[in-house]
Formats: sequence, C-alpha cells, structure tokens
Amino acid sequence: MAEELLLENNGKPSAHLTKPLLAVAFLASFGSSMLYGYNLAVVNSPAQYIKDFYNETMVERYDWAPDQELLTVLYSVTVSIFAIGGMTGALLVGRLVTKYGRKGTLVRSAVLVFIGGALMGFSRACRMPVMVIVGRFITGVHSGICLSVVPMYLGEIAPKNLRGFLGLVPSIHICLGVFLAQVLGLSELLGKEEYWPLLLSLVVFPTVIQLMFLPWFPESPRYLLIEKGNIDATITALKWYRPKGNIQAEVEEMQEEQRSLSSIQTMSVWGLLRDRSVRWQVITIVVVNMGMQLSGIDAIWFYTNDIFKKAGIPEPHIQYTTVATGAIEVISGMLGCFAIERLGRRPLMIGGFLFMGLCCTGITVSVLLQTQLSFMRYIGVGCVVGIIAGFCIGPAGVPFLITAELFKQSHRPAAYTVAGCLNWMSNFTIGFVFPFLENATGPYCYLIFCAVCLGEAVYTVFVIPETKNKTFMEISQMFAARNNIPEEDLTSNGHLKMAMRNGYGTLSEK
Repeated sequence: MAEELLLENNGKPSAHLTKPLLAVAFLASFGSSMLYGYNLAVVNSPAQYIKDFYNETMVERYDWAPDQELLTVLYSVTVSIFAIGGMTGALLVGRLVTKYGRKGTLVRSAVLVFIGGALMGFSRACRMPVMVIVGRFITGVHSGICLSVVPMYLGEIAPKNLRGFLGLVPSIHICLGVFLAQVLGLSELLGKEEYWPLLLSLVVFPTVIQLMFLPWFPESPRYLLIEKGNIDATITALKWYRPKGNIQAEVEEMQEEQRSLSSIQTMSVWGLLRDRSVRWQVITIVVVNMGMQLSGIDAIWFYTNDIFKKAGIPEPHIQYTTVATGAIEVISGMLGCFAIERLGRRPLMIGGFLFMGLCCTGITVSVLLQTQLSFMRYIGVGCVVGIIAGFCIGPAGVPFLITAELFKQSHRPAAYTVAGCLNWMSNFTIGFVFPFLENATGPYCYLIFCAVCLGEAVYTVFVIPETKNKTFMEISQMFAARNNIPEEDLTSNGHLKMAMRNGYGTLSEK
C-alpha cells in the first residue's frame, strides 16, 4: 500500500509544477507579499492629504499650526514607521516558525492586518493622527514576518528545479501590490481627500481571502520531518504537493540533511553569527539584503510623485506616469520569475544591479541638464522606470530566495531573522533620510545609490555561487572551501545518532 502511495507514475520523480504548488504559492503571496508592496506605495498618492490632516488636527487640538518642516518630519515618520514595524516582525520570525511552522505563522499573523487596517481606516473619523502611525507600524510587523516566512515556506515545499520560479512568485505579488496602490490612488478612484483612510485600510480584503483557503493546505514537509520528526505527516504533505510521482528521493534528501545537523534544535541568531561553518553565507545575506534596499528602490517607491514633479513632469500627468511605472514593475517581475530557472540567480542579480546603477547615474545627469535640454526630463522618467524594471527582474526576489537556499534547516530561521532585520533597517533608513538627503545633495544623491548597485554586482560576481538545481546540502558544500570547513564535516553527524527511515516511514536496514 505504501509502495503504491510513493511510486505512482512509473516510479519517476515528480518535479512538475502542480496545481497545489501553484495555488499555495499564490495564496501565501496574495495575502502577505502583495500587502507589503501595497503598503510601500499607498502613502505616495495621499501624501498631501495626510499632511493636511495632521495640520488640521493640531490646529483643532492645540490651536497651533506646525510649519512645513515639522509636517515633513511627521510624514517621514508615517512612511518609515512601516519599516520599524517590519524590523520588529523580522525579529520574531525565528521563534514563530519554530513554534507554529511556516504556514501556521502566516495564518496566525493575519490578525495584525485587521488591527492595523482598522486603526488607519477610522483615524480620520476619530481625528487621531497617531492611529495612522500605529496602524502603519502594526501592518509593518505583519509584513516583516511574512516577507521572510513566505519565501521560506515556498522554498521548502518546492522541488529543487522549481525553487527559483516559486521563490519569485512573492516578488511578483509585491509588484502587483505597488501597482494596485498606484491605480487605486488615482484621483478618479480613491485618490480624493475623503477616501484616503479607506485607501490605507483596504489591506484587510486580501487577508480575508487568504484565510479562507490557506489553512487547508499542508505545512512544510521539511519542517514536519526535520524539526517535528513526523514522517507520516511529511509523506502526506509531499503527496499533496506532488500528487503523482516518486517522492522517495526527496524524503531521502531531507533525511540526509537531518543527519548532517549537529542538532535538530533551531539555532539562535547569536549561534548563527558565531558558527564558522556558515560564515560566508551570513556575510552574503547581509550584503544582498542591505544592498537591495540601499540601492534606492524604496526612495523611488515612497516618493515617486515628488521625484517626477522635480523631474519636470506636469502635475496632472504625474499620477498616470506613476501608474505606468507600476505596470512595468509587474511585467518585469513576471519576466524575472520565468527567467530565473533558465538563466540562474547570479545573472539576474548582476544584470539587475548593473542596470540600476546605470539608471541612477542617468537620473543625476537628466536633472542637471533638464533646464538646458527640455527632453532630458523624459530621460529622467525613463531612468526611474529602468531602476524599477532592473530591480523587479532580479534583485527584488533573489535575496529572499537565496537566504533559504544558503542555509540548512536548523540555521534557516535565524538566517531569515538576520536578513529581515537588516533589510528593514535599511528600508527605514532610506524612507526617513531620503527627503533630507535629496534636499542636501540634490540629484547627486542618486550617485550614492549607483555606487551601492555597482558594489552589489561586484560582490555577486566574486562571491555568490550559482544555486540553480542544487539541493540544500550541495549548496552548503559549495561554501565549504571558502569557510575552511572539510566537506565531510557537513555530511556526517558525529553528535546526533538518529535511526534512518525510508520514505515509507519504516526503519531502514543497515
């Protein structure tokens, strides 16, 4: 009976994109990653209305009108507090995924969206600006959790030949979220003064849809086997995601990883940072996760309208130009998703960062010359679009994907905690500092972003290996020489003796 269960379809391994795999990838991303993209861009359109609301309530409550600089600070806090919440959420990832699992964490964290959405939605009626800021913080906590958990979950349920494709599904949904916020923020839709609280609170609807379906899908098979030791639940989960085919090879690969671990306990962040066997993997996730935010992409997303205004685009046309860039984001994200398994991770990262660096330089040049050459304003807009396209094709999703690929099961939660914290810290830095940096340096601030992009490309060329079609064990072995660790130390476990089980859930004979 067990043999029939595991060896259908002539005993061939199942590595095809099945409907359950595709469904869980879209559901997990729709109610999580898309909300991250939506929250990044949603404050862009109603920026002036939010500032006016802050001004009105201060006059009403304190009989005092703040100056423009204070309003800019308050709005910058509103924008960047989302990243503080994200960093807080990232700190919780390791503990949550160990206790509740990957899917369980996504389902339980959804309550944060309802709390944050309610606060923002009723802020205007209650005449309380603090509700907007607190609501943004709480939705940021949710995004901080999900931005790490979704790629971790999809990376663990995907066959190795589909890990790249499924790993970039969240990045497509991030782009969709940005695009949706830009469309709904049009003056013909919700971009009116009376609708901005509704615009901020719409995040609850995708979460409702996610909660209707995601709980019915299985937990990550790797979590069930390696961390929970439940072989029966593991086989059931694998058969759910691979309805036809032989899953024996996957079970054996998980068991090999299980036996290689010095402990089945999840490693702490401090333990991860001290573990010399993953030293270069840790350095890599630090570099790529900080670099993807410090490349300037968040400045583009947070302040798109202001950038286009300073580039000389007529005021009535700015919102439509912004929506057009959102559409290009979605197309670029889809191109990256379909290209990653054909081209690999490294080419997308290198090409994306180089193109972004070139476009950052182009923005600086276009702004400096637009007073002499009127057509340069359109060159500047093209460069903004180029930064977004270059980012969405490669750097948008690959850092989250390779964070899952570079670490084994015991190290992965701590790795996502480190990566997520640095990612969100950099996000906050750009969101808060960019308006002041731009005021101080003008268009030359984009040359800083150019230097970051070029540095990321160089690091990728010389340090990051290609992980396409590699198992987690094979990837660990690729870093062994750089970490000065003998490969046999990664494949044998001298401290933990465990009975080897086969894919049927019975003890293997030695």
